[in-house]
Amino acid sequence: MTTDPRAVVVRYVEAVRDGDAGVVYESFAEDATWHYPGDLPISKVWRGRDAIVGEFLGGMGPLLVPGTMRIELIGTIAEGDRVVAEWTSTARTVYGGTYDNRCIGVYTVRDGRIASVVEYADTRHVAAALFPGHRS
Repeated sequence: MTTDPRAVVVRYVEAVRDGDAGVVYESFAEDATWHYPGDLPISKVWRGRDAIVGEFLGGMGPLLVPGTMRIELIGTIAEGDRVVAEWTSTARTVYGGTYDNRCIGVYTVRDGRIASVVEYADTRHVAAALFPGHRS
């Protein structure tokens, strides 16, 4: 397992893209955090690998048509243990629409695992595409 922060983040994003649940899970430190901004049902600081992978990331699956999710890593910038990754996510939703978002994540890597993520995305689009009944 690599400890290079950029390689850790790239490996994680590629595992999400490829549907490799084992690598996704192992990419996170047990006490990792993921902050998702806004006032959506998923907006909060997710604490712990199990909550991040099982509830936050895993909770998106029922909102998407199986087999339609596409992830593309646009690029990364690394400085020390921090990595900024930019990616696109597209999928058909169970509501009949299309999810198509460009995202940025600021990752902190510790001992070869992701220790924290702060994600920035178009939360208005997330609300419209994935939570159409949500009122802020």
